[in-house]
Amino acid sequence: MKIEHVALYVQDLEKAREFFTKFLGGISNEIYHNKKTGFQSYFITFEDGARLEIVTKPGLKTADPNEPLTGYAHLAFSVGSKEEVDRLSRLLDECGYPVTNGPRTTGDGYYESVIASVEGFPIEITI
Repeated sequence: MKIEHVALYVQDLEKAREFFTKFLGGISNEIYHNKKTGFQSYFITFEDGARLEIVTKPGLKTADPNEPLTGYAHLAFSVGSKEEVDRLSRLLDECGYPVTNGPRTTGDGYYESVIASVEGFPIEITI
């Protein structure tokens, strides 16, 4: 068994699509739009076959990404090297996605940084 995809609700679907394709190398499909319900989504496919569905619909309530809740904690992307973690972290920070932690080696041995991505949701950039 494998995880087929993970879905993430967002307010700004196009900004989320741009983030995951421009900075993290994802490839997007065409938008799906259910005109009856207002539901819209894109599937973003990454090089290793992992898929992320970004979703929006009318009436979403905005969560505070700084408040811990049950459910979604973060997404982690492996970029292959310490140098790439550092480079991508700097680039994202310069483009308005602040580094909230790191780059650093964690207590369990990961070299990572945490980015406040689209709508503040945490993304880990790791080796």
